[in-house]
Amino acid sequence: MSFLQSKGSAFRHIFLNKYVITLVAFFVFLIFFDNNNLINRWQTARRIRGMEKEINFYQSEIDKNRKKMNEMQTSDKSLEKYAREQYYLKKDSEDVFIIREEE
Repeated sequence: MSFLQSKGSAFRHIFLNKYVITLVAFFVFLIFFDNNNLINRWQTARRIRGMEKEINFYQSEIDKNRKKMNEMQTSDKSLEKYAREQYYLKKDSEDVFIIREEE
């Protein structure tokens, strides 16, 4: 019993020390109550990662569209293919049949 009492006394002595109490209060303040607390930092970092993913996605879309635009500006065949596929354009001597698949 004296072993447990001595350990309890040692823990009580350590945790009731004014420096330990001050440090614990300081860290609790930093984690929960400060304007730059850890919770806000974590949420901001998560938003930044999401926005960086969006930037990468839109950058790749811009690159693909630039490549397609450059291809259509240099080649009449690709421009004709795009017009036929997207706008259903046809030549005067052609008939166009649009077949839509049911979902």
